[in-house]
Amino acid sequence: QVQLVESGGGLVQAGGSLGLSCAASGRSFSSLHMGWFRQAPGKEREFVAAIVRSDGTTYYGTTYYADSVKGRFTISRDGAKNTVYLQMNSLKPEDTAVYYCAASNVPFPATNAAEYDYWGQGTQVSVSA
Repeated sequence: QVQLVESGGGLVQAGGSLGLSCAASGRSFSSLHMGWFRQAPGKEREFVAAIVRSDGTTYYGTTYYADSVKGRFTISRDGAKNTVYLQMNSLKPEDTAVYYCAASNVPFPATNAAEYDYWGQGTQVSVSA
C-alpha cells in the first residue's frame, strides 16, 4: 500500500504561481511513476503531468505533460523526501480544480486515471481572473 498526502493548494490571481507537494509513504517511492491529475466541477478528472520512477531507470527524470499545461507547469520528485512536486506558473482561471497526486506501476507515461493505483485526497487550487 501507498499513502499520498497533497498540500500547497490555495487561491491565486491569474498570472500567479503556486506549488503543490505530495508526500508518499508505504512501499518504495522510487519504484513508482508519479502523476498529477485535476478535476474541475462538473468535469472528468484529467491528466496534468507525470514523472518516471527513479529506481535505476535510464530514463531518470523523464517527464510528460498535458498540452494545456506544457511550458507553465513543472513536475519533479525528491527521493530523499519521498515527495513529488508540481510547480504551477502563469496560472489561468481554467486551471481552477481539485488537484490529485497519484502513483502508477504501468509503463510510463500513464495518462489515464484508471492506470493509477494510489491516490491522494486532493487539494483545491483556485485562480481568480
